[in-house]
Amino acid sequence: MRHTEIAEQPPGAATPTPTVEYDLKRERDLEEASTSAEFDEPTVDDLNVVNWDGPDDPANPQNWSMKKKTVTVIIVSSITFVTPLASSIFAPSIDQVMSEFHSTNEQLASFIVSVYLLGYCFGPLAIAPLSEMYGRLPLYHICNVLFIIFSVACALAPNLGGLIAFRFLAGLAGSCPLTIGAATLADMISKEKRGAAMSSWALGPLFGPVIGPIAGGYLSQAKSWRWSFWVVAIITGAITIMAFLFMRETYAYTILENKTKRLRKETGNPKLRSALDKGTTTKELFSLAMVRPTKMLLFAPIVSLLSLYMALVYGYLYLLFTAMPTLFEGEYHFSRGSVGLSYLGIGTGSILGLVIAGATSDPLVRYLAKRNGGDVKPEYRLPFMFIACLIIPAGLFLFGWSAEKKTHWILPIIGTSFLGCGMIIVFMAISVYLVDAYVEYSASAIAASTVLRSLVGALLPLAGRSMYNSLGYGWGTSLLGFIAAAAIPFPLIFYKYGEKIRSRNLFDIKL
Repeated sequence: MRHTEIAEQPPGAATPTPTVEYDLKRERDLEEASTSAEFDEPTVDDLNVVNWDGPDDPANPQNWSMKKKTVTVIIVSSITFVTPLASSIFAPSIDQVMSEFHSTNEQLASFIVSVYLLGYCFGPLAIAPLSEMYGRLPLYHICNVLFIIFSVACALAPNLGGLIAFRFLAGLAGSCPLTIGAATLADMISKEKRGAAMSSWALGPLFGPVIGPIAGGYLSQAKSWRWSFWVVAIITGAITIMAFLFMRETYAYTILENKTKRLRKETGNPKLRSALDKGTTTKELFSLAMVRPTKMLLFAPIVSLLSLYMALVYGYLYLLFTAMPTLFEGEYHFSRGSVGLSYLGIGTGSILGLVIAGATSDPLVRYLAKRNGGDVKPEYRLPFMFIACLIIPAGLFLFGWSAEKKTHWILPIIGTSFLGCGMIIVFMAISVYLVDAYVEYSASAIAASTVLRSLVGALLPLAGRSMYNSLGYGWGTSLLGFIAAAAIPFPLIFYKYGEKIRSRNLFDIKL
């Protein structure tokens, strides 16, 4: 058994104040600790510190085989695809639902779709800190099982109130992979190789909601809207079985804590402690971690502004989800099943965005690092996001005015493909950037982003029908496009000044 040397503060030395700047340094140290090849001989005082068994310790997820990492990426990406798919799968059959329950309330019809995203708002606030306390794996297993239960409950809902309640609870459980999925991949994969894996994960939150209405439209036409939830429960059940069989814990803190507990039992030495142990109690850790996403949203400009932009784009997606059935069924006279096909524009654009992001992200990071002495900075993920910030408003303008003038149906669909392409590039760039910039607190950073994104995604569609009734498709969608255009400078600003902003504690806030 080998232990790495942990430097102790000399008596009387000043203890560094845990500001954001200090925490960022600790985050970099944590990542280096998991991959460092330098293991000094321990001193007598440090024999109680439990660390990895050398730089090639197979227990370290960074050292897992490519096969083991690939299996984990596939499982995490799969469940991250299914839970967003469930958010929109019965959007084309809303009229069927309202008719069955004898309701004509338009806001309520939109809310049944978007209430799922309210679950996405609140779930991360508990899931992120719990994952940093107990590890990623237990959260995946528990939330997967709960998601299946609540999906079945939706399928059996006896009234609108029950359906709304179970949709909300399904959203709570379904937020798990969106909250800790990126952090799980970061646990296993180094910065310069992370982009490709993040591409497969990022596909789910944007492409899942696109596939949902296509499948849901034909399911409701062939069977009923309830079958949408049965299909989601069946697919999630299969993925959950795979997760129980093949997934392993990836969080370094939890792995070393479990190793420390095992060694205490084996050696009878209660003084053993993990090298990553911060010395805080479980209650203190949970209290800190619970408020950390909120602090990051309020006081970390990078997290707040980029999360706000991602939330805006995500809200546009769900606003179009509620508007497209009315447009294509009412104005273009599509059948209920065919209405789902109108979402293929977003899906096609998302695939194109995924290809662009996957092909350029890692090579761009390596190129910029080589130009800057080999130093890999989180900001190197941002330049290709600038293209997305240009094509998103362009897609909105094309969709809005082609729908307003009632041109051929393919033109508004092409407009949505621009939006889909831009969204997945933005989603991936921001997600990887937040993970790279806040290594130790990556789950909290992603949770903060997920909360704001889901809140906007839940509430913005409620105003969609009123906006289009007042302004029409042309000026209504143009309003969204003008707002999106105002954010075009964001990636350039953070690329140039992001490192300085991250290194300063503007509000003297402790994470």
